[in-house]
Amino acid sequence: MRNSNDLRQEWVALAPMWIKEVREGKNSVRNGLIDSVMLNACGKVEGLSILDCGCGEGRFCRMLVKRGAKYVLGLDLCEPMIEAARKLQSECDAYRVQDVQDLDFIENETFDVVVSYLNQCDLPDFEANTKEVFRVLKKGGRFIVANLHPMRSATGKWHRNADGEKLHVILDNYFDEGERYWEMVGIRITSFHRSLSTYINNFIKTGFVIKGIVEPTVTVDQLNEYPDLDDELRVPNFIVYVLQKP
Repeated sequence: MRNSNDLRQEWVALAPMWIKEVREGKNSVRNGLIDSVMLNACGKVEGLSILDCGCGEGRFCRMLVKRGAKYVLGLDLCEPMIEAARKLQSECDAYRVQDVQDLDFIENETFDVVVSYLNQCDLPDFEANTKEVFRVLKKGGRFIVANLHPMRSATGKWHRNADGEKLHVILDNYFDEGERYWEMVGIRITSFHRSLSTYINNFIKTGFVIKGIVEPTVTVDQLNEYPDLDDELRVPNFIVYVLQKP
C-alpha cells in the first residue's frame, strides 16, 4: 500500500491543473451533478460552523460561506491546494494543511456540519476520519459524505463493442477491497474501493444515524448544459450519505 506521502505527492502533481480547471473551466461532475446534492444535504447553513475534510482549493468552502455559514474550516494535505484556497479566503473561512484522519487539534463537539466531498474514497483509513468527525460534531450535527459509488470504484470500466459503443459497465472484483488507480492528464491517482456494506456498517458502528442516501443522476436541463454527463442516466457513479450524530 502506498504511504501518505506518496498519496500526497500525487495530488501535489495534479494541483496546478486542478486549480485551473475549477477556477477557469466547468467541472461538469461537480457543477452539474454533485454540488446541488451536497448543498441540499447540508441544508440551511446560515450561522453554522462547518468543517470540510479534503477541501482542495476551497471551492465548496466558499460556496458554504456564500450561503451564510458563520465559519468554514477547510483541511487538506496538499500544500498547493491550501495555498490557493488562502488566496481567496474571506473573514469567514480558513484553511490548514492537515491529515483528516487525525483531528486532535479540534476540540470535541465543535462543528455543526462536516462535509467530505469525494475525500473518504481517497483515504487509506476512512474509519479514522469517520471516528474523528463523530467526535468533533455537535450533538445533532450532520456529516455529509460524497464518495465514488462502490459499484464503479470496484472496476469502473465500460465494456464496448467493436465500434467503441458503451454496452455496459463492468462490475468485477467488488469484494476485493483496496487500492484502485485512475489517470488525470497523465498523472496516476490512487483511490480506495470499499463495498457499500463496509461504509454503511462503519457509519452505524461509529454511532451515526443514516438520514438518507442519494445516488445522484441528471435532469434533462442538467444534461442539456453538461452533455458529457450522459453516463449518469445509466449507472450510479457517485453516492452521497447523509449522516447525523444523535
